[in-house]
Amino acid sequence: MSMSDSDSSSYAADYKNFKQISRERLLHEMLRSAKTGDSKSTWKVLIMDKLTVKIMSHSCKMADITDEGVSLVEDIYKRRQPLPTMDAIYFIQPTRENVIMFLSDMSGRKPLYRKAFVFFSSSISKELVMEIKKDALVLPRIGALREMNLEYFAIDSQAFVTNNERAFEELFGDEENHHKAVATLNVMAMRIATVFASLREFPTVRFRAAKSLDATTMTTFRDLIPTKLAAGVWDCITKYKKTIPNFPQTETCELLIIDRTIDQIAPVIHEWTYDAMCHDLLNMDGNKYVHEVPGKNGGLPEKKEVLLEDHDPIWLELRHAHIADASERLHEKMTNFVSKNKAAQIQHGSRGNGEISTRDIQKMVQALPQYSEQIDKLSLHVEIAGKINRIIRESGLREIGQLEQNLVFGDAGVKDVIKFLTANEDAIRENKLRLLMILAAIYPEKFEGETGLNLMKVARLTNEDMIAINNLRMLVGQPETKKTSTGAFALKFDIKKKRAARKDRAGEEETWQLSRFYPILEELIEKVSKNELSKEDYPCLNDPGPTIHGSSPYAQLHQNPPAHSMRSRRTPTWARPRGSDDGYSSDSVLKHSSSDFKKMGQRIFIFIVGGATRSELRACHKLTGKLRREVILGSTSLDDPATFITKLKLLTAQELSLDDLLI
Repeated sequence: MSMSDSDSSSYAADYKNFKQISRERLLHEMLRSAKTGDSKSTWKVLIMDKLTVKIMSHSCKMADITDEGVSLVEDIYKRRQPLPTMDAIYFIQPTRENVIMFLSDMSGRKPLYRKAFVFFSSSISKELVMEIKKDALVLPRIGALREMNLEYFAIDSQAFVTNNERAFEELFGDEENHHKAVATLNVMAMRIATVFASLREFPTVRFRAAKSLDATTMTTFRDLIPTKLAAGVWDCITKYKKTIPNFPQTETCELLIIDRTIDQIAPVIHEWTYDAMCHDLLNMDGNKYVHEVPGKNGGLPEKKEVLLEDHDPIWLELRHAHIADASERLHEKMTNFVSKNKAAQIQHGSRGNGEISTRDIQKMVQALPQYSEQIDKLSLHVEIAGKINRIIRESGLREIGQLEQNLVFGDAGVKDVIKFLTANEDAIRENKLRLLMILAAIYPEKFEGETGLNLMKVARLTNEDMIAINNLRMLVGQPETKKTSTGAFALKFDIKKKRAARKDRAGEEETWQLSRFYPILEELIEKVSKNELSKEDYPCLNDPGPTIHGSSPYAQLHQNPPAHSMRSRRTPTWARPRGSDDGYSSDSVLKHSSSDFKKMGQRIFIFIVGGATRSELRACHKLTGKLRREVILGSTSLDDPATFITKLKLLTAQELSLDDLLI
């Protein structure tokens, strides 16, 4: 089978971003294509499974779906009312269970629906196709039977996840279950490949090579995760070349596959942008924020759910801005809005004499709907920013953030951390834990034996916290105290000096204080764009060169570890010039919106096994403007610090005792 050769506008001359293309494929290629013959004016039923419901909800709103003629959305596994006069659109995974349910719906003398248009989220096996075709009653009732090859969640205009929430535990845990791990990688590879099917892109596939300290070191399954995943993606892509109409036959973009071991600091350091602070400090459920609004007719306050997403222009503008910048801009917006809006002036009693003329009332009525909507959004974000700033003050977060960044850039060391912990015994436990995790990433050997226990006792951490630190330290192998110049974390250094995990880079633009940290991913993307990635550390599966071309993807298993990536320091100042255009400020993000994408070069895709961070998503948006290439981030999940720490604790099959940590 092959995916339908749609005439969707997604593939027209106008350049659309990743999420727009995903949305239009679902609405136009799937829902709209079911409008055939006499069914053009007929309402339809949309039937999905649990996964495809999430796929659809991340790309489309209910209004979008109803606009395409869908009057009812149903769960394939729930009992449904027969609607024999209506057509049904099935958007389901190609599993045996789903096929059995579909055949049950449409077989017999009285099928549930008049006609079925079936769209599979990924490739269906020949055996299941034959099972459908051999049912003589069902076959004439099928209006379409196609592979959509769209099995990912478009969580952002430039990001997707494969919904492998437990991948970190299954692939990096100490309980080896190769069968489960291989199955996880196979699903992941297939879902990544469907991104390229949707975008009609044929990538050059690069991956982080397996690391080995020396010739005697055994390469583990964990070391081979990017290698095996790259091979799986490549296998799917080569099949698409033969089966999908209009699929490119030569490379059109670049894909780099890495894993969470590439940067242990990014998931736990405090990220100071509005987006990251919302998800880090507020009790949000995904993108849902719950706040209180005044009750109707003077009643008790009511709780209201709002989504912080792309449909909110204020969120879109400010999400990647530093929290201090976002707060300033919100204050300016509110001030300007009140000064310019007639209804707002009247509402705020700006007229000195308190009298309202007929003309004023007319203007107020005209302005009120717009005023109400805008003031609601502005008030919401002013409230959120105020709450974040209050938490920062009350928890002493600025001092912690400064110490975190000083550690990363080599301006602080172990003694500074001990001094802070001793002087701030009442600091929030999670903040102390995150501080020690950053320390462990930079000085892994300091957490061995009694030294590590003493550090954690000074911080008054729990046994579970100690397990999280130990698992972070062990994520890329046991550090060697005698060979401090080797290993994933270690750098060459004088034992008497403080060690930097990021390197200064001269001539960088000024920015806000506490935003010096940038994830390692940023430098990797820049190297991909400049074609400066080491071919030994990051081999390419479809490289025409003799070292890779024509050989098995497993031929590159014993490579030297990649050089420890360094990151620049930004000059700390709370007075960043407003006019600077660094591709990171909210003005710059808006300037490089999707309308300008058609001037961009080839897309760059980065996939992180084991969870991505909001700082990495921000880096992709920033570099899209800077490099003039759309950078798309993929991962198994998008994790906030608390989620990442919880996953770290689950890496060990059994709880470690204090004696285990002394080893």
